[in-house]
Amino acid sequence: MNGRAGLTWSLRDRTPAELPVLADRLADGSAGTGKGVRVCVVDSGVEPDHPLVGPLQGSWAVVKDPVTRELAVRPDTTGDTCGHGTACAGIIRRTAPDCELYSVRVLGERFTGTGDMLIAGLRWAVGQGFDVVNLSLSTTRTRFLEELHAIADDAFFARTAIVASAHNTPVESYPWRFSSVISVGSHQEEDPELHLYNPAPPVEFFAPGQNVRVPWLGGATIRTTGNSFATPYVAGLCARILSRQPRLTTFQLKSALYLTAANVQVPSTPTPEAPDDPQH
Repeated sequence: MNGRAGLTWSLRDRTPAELPVLADRLADGSAGTGKGVRVCVVDSGVEPDHPLVGPLQGSWAVVKDPVTRELAVRPDTTGDTCGHGTACAGIIRRTAPDCELYSVRVLGERFTGTGDMLIAGLRWAVGQGFDVVNLSLSTTRTRFLEELHAIADDAFFARTAIVASAHNTPVESYPWRFSSVISVGSHQEEDPELHLYNPAPPVEFFAPGQNVRVPWLGGATIRTTGNSFATPYVAGLCARILSRQPRLTTFQLKSALYLTAANVQVPSTPTPEAPDDPQH
């Protein structure tokens, strides 16, 4: 997998002075507009020039070679095959209007697709070094678990934040279940800017995803519900944070989302009590 050969297992032959790291401080709640942040939507594609999405900086698709039957990622001009990816891209654009948007199509018409195509598209996106990958998809098939887990770990250490949708029903699916990704479910509150931390994981965050208006095929919009549509809101928040503090790691992004969640209350530092007068 990507980066495996470069892992450092110990410091037997090196000193701390040989490992300088240039880092940003943990996000303080301030956020930009997503400018300079590269966000990739791994989904059903994105409709070109939808008025609520705007231009894409790049569009690809996972395709099967007709001769070798092997999967490959190729430039794509088809756009969106079922609307789902366009909806996610529109939410990201609304949340982080100045981010750079990219698309990798792994789903076909009527939401058809395979775990192998999902893995191929996600692995390629991580290999490209995108800052944020929106994955409003998952698979329940455990035979893909190990490979997806490895890709998610590669992304975590490479500072590619995978923002993954929890399944809409209480079943095991992947990769949202992995702690190396940022997992998202939906809440039913009306505030379109509200995100919450879940004190009872595995889902880490909740965001608007109930009866939300999203862009759809043909330049249209629809109202729809699901964790799929909460996930790009959090992906957009990540882009906004990274536009101000681009060196944050994924675990720092999680901390920033935690500290800015509406239900997280950080107590003020209590004033220390004066010591009692000494007894004589």
